[in-house]
Amino acid sequence: MRTLHVLTLLLSAVLFCSAAPALGPVTCSEGKGSVTAHVAVHHINEQHDHGYKFRLHEVQGNKVEQVDGGCNVELKLELRETRCHTINPKPFEDCEIREEHERAVMANCTVLMTVKDGDAKVTKYQCVTKQVTMTARCPDCPILIPLNNSEGLQSIREAVNEFNKNTSNQHYYVLKEVGRISSGYVMTTGMNYYAEFVLVETHCPMGSRIIPEACIPLCPDRARHASCSSSSSDQNGLLSVECDFYPPLNTTALGPDEKEPTCRHHRGHSHRHPHHDGSGGPPPHAHGHGPPPHDGSGGPPPHAHGPPPHDGSGGPPPHAHGPPPHAGSGGPPPPAHGHGPPPHAGSGGPPPHAHGHGRPTHAGSGGPPPHAHGKCSPFRRHFRPCHGFLANPDPALHPICPWPLPHPKHIQS
Repeated sequence: MRTLHVLTLLLSAVLFCSAAPALGPVTCSEGKGSVTAHVAVHHINEQHDHGYKFRLHEVQGNKVEQVDGGCNVELKLELRETRCHTINPKPFEDCEIREEHERAVMANCTVLMTVKDGDAKVTKYQCVTKQVTMTARCPDCPILIPLNNSEGLQSIREAVNEFNKNTSNQHYYVLKEVGRISSGYVMTTGMNYYAEFVLVETHCPMGSRIIPEACIPLCPDRARHASCSSSSSDQNGLLSVECDFYPPLNTTALGPDEKEPTCRHHRGHSHRHPHHDGSGGPPPHAHGHGPPPHDGSGGPPPHAHGPPPHDGSGGPPPHAHGPPPHAGSGGPPPPAHGHGPPPHAGSGGPPPHAHGHGRPTHAGSGGPPPHAHGKCSPFRRHFRPCHGFLANPDPALHPICPWPLPHPKHIQS
C-alpha cells in the first residue's frame, strides 16, 4: 500500500537572521582571497532569489589591481548548489551541498569587487551554471529533466492537491516555484518522478469551496511557506509528499477591525533580505495582468525586474481526483530529512531519460475542487531564466543570473 504523508518542520525565527558576515576589515593583500570570496558568495546568495543557495567550493583565481585609496579585485570562484531553497532561512554556510548521485550543480563565477578603507563591495558578477559531470559509478541514478516537463509538472500538480487536503493548515497554499524535477526508470513501476517545489500560503481559508489557483497569496512577510519534495510513478501515481514549513516574518496579530492586507504589485521581501519576494500578487490567469510568474515552468526570476511574480497553482488537472485522502491530517509529524530522489532508481528497461506514457490522473477523491487548467496555467508557461540574458541555459536548472541586470525597459522581448 502506498504511504502518503506530509512532514513538517517549523524553524525558529532566529534562523531568519542572515546579516552580512562579520569578517573584519578587508585588505588588498592577495592572501586575503578567502575573505573577499566569502563576501562575494554572501552577496551572490543575497541576489539569487530563485532556485537554491550556493556555497563556495574553490577559489580558482584572485587578481588585485591597486588604485588610489584601495584596489579592484577579480575573483574566479567555483560554487556548488546546496539543498537549501532560497526561501529557506538557514544561512548558506550551514546548507548541505548536493552529492553527485543527486545530480549536483556547480557555478563558475567571475566576480568584480572594490576594496576601500577595509570595506569590500561587489560591483558585478557573471556565472555559468551547469550540472556536475557524472562518473560511471551511478548509471541508473535519476536524471534532471526540464522544469517545464509535462509529466513532472503533472506529478507536482497532484502533490499540491494532496498537500491542500492537510486539515492542520489554516489556508490553502499555491505553487510558488518548481525547484527541480528528476526522473528514473524502475522496472516494476515504470518511469518515476521526483520533484522539489515551494508553496506559499494564500488568503483562502482551508475547506472553502474555492479553486486554489484563484487564491491570492498573503503578503510575503505574513505568508507561511513550504518547501516540498514529492515522488510519483507512471503505474502508481503520487507516492509521497514531504514538506518543511517556514513561519512568516511578521507574526503581529490583526486588530478586531483589521483585514489581512492584499499585496498585488509589490517588491516585498523574504525570510532573508528585503529584496526577495516571490509570492507576489494575484495569479496572472485570474486578473489578466502583471508580470509572468517564475514557477520553474515559466517567467523570469523575481529579482530581474520590479514587481515580484506569482505562480499560484494547486489543485488537480481536469477530471483528476488526487490520491487517497488519508495523509497530511492532524498535527505536524516529526521533521523530514533527506529529501530528494534515492541514489538509484532501478535498472533494466529503457534508460532513465525515456519518459513513459499514460500515467494515471486519478487516485482518490477529496481535497479542493477540480479545475480545468487553461493555456495560462502556470504549469504550462515557458521557462526563460534571467529574462533570457543567458545563452542556451540548461532547462533543468535555476541558474545564477548575472548581476546587475539592465533595467527592464532595455530588455528586448
